[in-house]
Amino acid sequence: MQNNDSLIIAGKSYQSRLLVGTGKYKDLDETRNAVEASGAEIITIAVRRSNIGQSPDEPNLLDVLPMDRYTLLPNTAGCYNVEDAVRTCRMARELLDGHDLVKLEVLGNEKTLFPDTIATIEAAEILVKDDFKVMVYTNDDPIIAKRLEEIGCVAVMPLAAPIGSGLGIRNPYNILEIIENARVPIIVDAGVGTASDAAIAMELGCDGVLMNTAIAAAKDPVLMASAMKKGIQAGREAFLAGRMPRKRYASASSPIDGTFF
Repeated sequence: MQNNDSLIIAGKSYQSRLLVGTGKYKDLDETRNAVEASGAEIITIAVRRSNIGQSPDEPNLLDVLPMDRYTLLPNTAGCYNVEDAVRTCRMARELLDGHDLVKLEVLGNEKTLFPDTIATIEAAEILVKDDFKVMVYTNDDPIIAKRLEEIGCVAVMPLAAPIGSGLGIRNPYNILEIIENARVPIIVDAGVGTASDAAIAMELGCDGVLMNTAIAAAKDPVLMASAMKKGIQAGREAFLAGRMPRKRYASASSPIDGTFF
């Protein structure tokens, strides 16, 4: 892969295009080992569900995933309205000494965990005006994705399928439309189940993939994290290489013109 093929988010350069979550593991040791195996440099943390300093007497996630090694991406998982999402981001900034990179998600339904796009847009407008660098979870609607970019979000993160479903990319044409019209990184967020799903996202031209359940719910999370790392790399290389055209009929692998017999 090209040495200068870096992912740029909010002006910062990253070599890994795999972003990972930190929830649903059996303990902090497994969390640390899986994150290390993934090679991820950006890790997302559910502020309302993880201790990053709110509870001094409980194990702190930052003890195993320190800020001097990883870029933290506090997220608003579990928020179902604008007020809760904005408050959660502000709390994260206070706990993390002014850290301003956040992942915004405002959910609209407890069963599907689909985003409430109207509330997401409203929250994004508030946070951008409040000088947050917002990476935003949304549906795979190209119109909404473009609107979030225009608001000033530093990355747009459309779902591939419902959160935690592992169904893979259900509508690649919408994702492709979002990518082709974007001027900010497009990172698939939610729905990836295995390494081939991650590779497909990258082959489409996504700038990265964020996942949690696909790794944490695997029988061997650490091994799956390693597989995801390789899937991301393979998909990115295939995208840069440019695949052969699809054809209806076979063609010889070697030319037959000029053969000796």
